[in-house]
Amino acid sequence: MEETINQLLFLVKGVWKYRWHAVIVAWVIAIAGWVRVYTLPDNYQASARVFVDTQSILKPLLAGMTTIPNVEQQVSIMSRTLLSRPNIEKVMRMVDLDIKAKTPKEHEELVNDVMSQIRIGTTGRDDIYTLTYNDPNPKLAKDVVQSLLTIFVESSVGDKKNDSEKAVQFLDDQIKVYEGKLVTAENALKDFKIKHSGSLPSGGDYGTQVQGAADALNQAKLDLREAERSRDAIQQQINGNGSGNGAGSVDPELDARILALHKNLDTLRLQYTEQHPDIVSTKRLIAQLEAQRREEAKSGKSGSTDRGAGYSPMLQQLKVALSNAEARVAAMQARVDEYMARYDRVRAQTVNGPELETQLAQLNRDYQVNKDNYEKLVARREAAKLSGDLSATPDMIKFRVIDPPIVPLRPAGPDRLRLASLVFAGALIAGIAVALLLSQLRPTYLNQQSLRESTGLPILGSVSMNWTNLERDKRKRSLYAFGASLVVLVTLYAGYMTRILLGS
Repeated sequence: MEETINQLLFLVKGVWKYRWHAVIVAWVIAIAGWVRVYTLPDNYQASARVFVDTQSILKPLLAGMTTIPNVEQQVSIMSRTLLSRPNIEKVMRMVDLDIKAKTPKEHEELVNDVMSQIRIGTTGRDDIYTLTYNDPNPKLAKDVVQSLLTIFVESSVGDKKNDSEKAVQFLDDQIKVYEGKLVTAENALKDFKIKHSGSLPSGGDYGTQVQGAADALNQAKLDLREAERSRDAIQQQINGNGSGNGAGSVDPELDARILALHKNLDTLRLQYTEQHPDIVSTKRLIAQLEAQRREEAKSGKSGSTDRGAGYSPMLQQLKVALSNAEARVAAMQARVDEYMARYDRVRAQTVNGPELETQLAQLNRDYQVNKDNYEKLVARREAAKLSGDLSATPDMIKFRVIDPPIVPLRPAGPDRLRLASLVFAGALIAGIAVALLLSQLRPTYLNQQSLRESTGLPILGSVSMNWTNLERDKRKRSLYAFGASLVVLVTLYAGYMTRILLGS
């Protein structure tokens, strides 16, 4: 600790030895600095505050119908791109700053200078933006801020409207392309249906149509067999009446039983094969009943002597019924033939049917895809138009100028008080630094200890200074002069500061 104190005392004594050098340096730096600060040109600052209202009633009203533009993000991007080079050059043209630049280099320097003097501040949450510009010319500062404010407001609509128009143009081009594809798909589907109109299934698939045709054919065959059995029964009655004696040699109940068994047999054949026990027993019973009927017909044949029996009313009715039955059999036979032809035609179509179905499904799929894309593009185009109109409307973003730019009457800078204080402090520090440097360049030993430590030699003795009265007076005058020079320097600093305050 003692060594540190001794070292500090050594430095202080060195500075004190060259105190006049320090004073001179401080005076020169202070006077030069104050003159420079005083001659600095005044800097005027113009500013404007604008509130951007992004809360519009159109947002909830049009939600779900179109894409709502992100107004907050749009304003944020506008504020960040306001200081772009094209905008700065536009501002320079608006306030006639560009005419000052004679060469491209001067123009570049002027652009950089204007860009460095513009400040954009924001409160963030409140959407209040502050535009400021500093310039020695107060009117020019106001004009620059006004131009920036104009560009800031105009850019809120132009860019978004341009983007919307480009999107609508792109969608129009795509709609035309898909419209052509849709027409081509429609024509291909129409030509295919016309070419294969007779081969395409009218309802359901080919398997369903084949099964339906088979069911209709079997039902027609069943109806035909019933009509044939009925006709045969009537024919047998006529034969019996024609060969009998008119006393009812043929049993109607027996014929009815045979007819009922034939119908039952036809029904069983639709479900089972010929070897099924029910079918075998039914056929056996029919054969027994028919044999019984033949026996009864033979037994009554010999007793028939009436020649007019064939002309009885009952026989005439049976012949009329036989004619109707034969007509019905013919109709049923025609129906069976028609259903057979349909069944054969459907069976023939099943060979190429699946391939036609595959081609038809592909054509329908292509048509549906093009149709869906076309309808989506049309809907998107309308939404894009609505979004563009929504972005262009002034109701989405409202600019309210809180503080318009005005011509500043008092300069905003430079801060001469702070600069003068910095010059004064710098002058004092520079003077002390010069004195300390001289003391290190031309060191002197102020006591025996420092001499001993520096040389490493023993000190045999020392001679003290005996000041005369003349020397003492001279030293006092020097001390007074040094103090006066410092006082005058401080007084000049105080007067300079007072003048600055009065001038502002």
